[in-house]
Amino acid sequence: MSAPSRTLALAVLCAASLMVVLDGSIVTVALPAVQADLGFSPAGLSWTVTAYVIAFGGLMLFAGRLGDLLGRRAVFLAGLAVFTAASLLCGLAVNPGMLVAARFLQGAGGALASAVSLGMISVLFPAPAERARAFGAFAFTGAAGASIGQVLGGFLTDGLGWEAVFLINLPIGAAAIVLALRALPADKGTGLRAGADALGAVLITGGLMLGVYAIGQAGHAGWTAPGTLGAGGLAALLVAAFAVRQTRAAAPLLPPRLVRVRNVWAANLVQMLMLGALFSFQVLIALYLQNVLGYSALRTGLAMLPAAVAIGAGSLLLSARLITRFGERAMLVTGLVLLLAARVFLARLPVDATYVVDVLPLMLLSAGFGLAMPALTGLAMSAARPEDAGVASGLFNTTQQVGAALGVAAFTSLAAAHGGPGAEALNTGYRWGFNGGAVLLGLALLLALALLRSPRAAASAAGRTGRAAVSR
Repeated sequence: MSAPSRTLALAVLCAASLMVVLDGSIVTVALPAVQADLGFSPAGLSWTVTAYVIAFGGLMLFAGRLGDLLGRRAVFLAGLAVFTAASLLCGLAVNPGMLVAARFLQGAGGALASAVSLGMISVLFPAPAERARAFGAFAFTGAAGASIGQVLGGFLTDGLGWEAVFLINLPIGAAAIVLALRALPADKGTGLRAGADALGAVLITGGLMLGVYAIGQAGHAGWTAPGTLGAGGLAALLVAAFAVRQTRAAAPLLPPRLVRVRNVWAANLVQMLMLGALFSFQVLIALYLQNVLGYSALRTGLAMLPAAVAIGAGSLLLSARLITRFGERAMLVTGLVLLLAARVFLARLPVDATYVVDVLPLMLLSAGFGLAMPALTGLAMSAARPEDAGVASGLFNTTQQVGAALGVAAFTSLAAAHGGPGAEALNTGYRWGFNGGAVLLGLALLLALALLRSPRAAASAAGRTGRAAVSR
């Protein structure tokens, strides 16, 4: 493909990612209006978020494998179509059940579209420098989408009603489908005869869905609640059964050769820790701004915009150049150090904070994510074989969702357990949550230093692993 064609293809993939990620945060601002209009109970309202996350995180790995078998372009287009149609159903919902079902369908479409995106980028941009720039742009759209969603959700809900936060996806989705048909190269995949491992798909999808559900329940009912323990235990059994299945299946859903590559499993582990810390920060800082400093929802979204700008500067303007010069591992470590510095800064956040002195520096340190995420993506994807790009992409996106869900559930629960009524007590609880995130980032930094290798060394190790697997 020519350079302009590849740029257009990347723009389509980024636009789709922005739409999917945006939908995860834009809804949160509209929840009070949704509850008042459709008659949700306080406990039932959380399902408008949980249903989306369960489907999105649970189906990601299976969707990535489908991309390898059926063709990534076809799976991407199917995901966009499902997501767009489900958005229409969300906007037309007249009762809680209809909205929750449509949100689940949205999550399924988002999983199909997102799971194959990184694989397509890896194929479109094989040169290291070009790939670094492409991953930087993709990381920016994902990270910025959450911040933009909070602001846009406030404007749409106040001006047009809660339905608008879903219906806005219709023109975006339709345009993305039309452009994708033109810009994305067709690929055939290996075909279903190569093996879809239906039993493995059922085990891992059920295990991940139950796992994400258990994590969500923990955030509401506690980690020792019967529902949390029951769902979590069953999820663990299904995932364990899936792991055993992959060692025996003729055509495994997650090839053991991929899991044996150090950069693949290490990068996914680092990502789980990093995203657990970052997503919990996003939730807790929003609560801090509103409940301690008294910000409105719209002002909170605007206050967090500098984070999106900082992430954009890091991922779009700096990451590719710095990765080309210093390497992915060095930039990942640098980004993690900046993020850890932000968490240390949070430990002193006072009750009477001023935005410029106390909050804005935190947002600017978010540039660390813009440096770390493209580097981490490159480390994970460069170690995968071309025929495994789809499943590697699905695995990487799965650990994003699981890490984010786990971090939010764990640290909001920690903040609630150590907080209480009144601004001072709330601030104490939020600090506990922030410090928990700092521990995760510290672990991520140590693992990155100890385990991750440069792509050249990783590729050499992957080749040796593949040859050893073949010889066996």
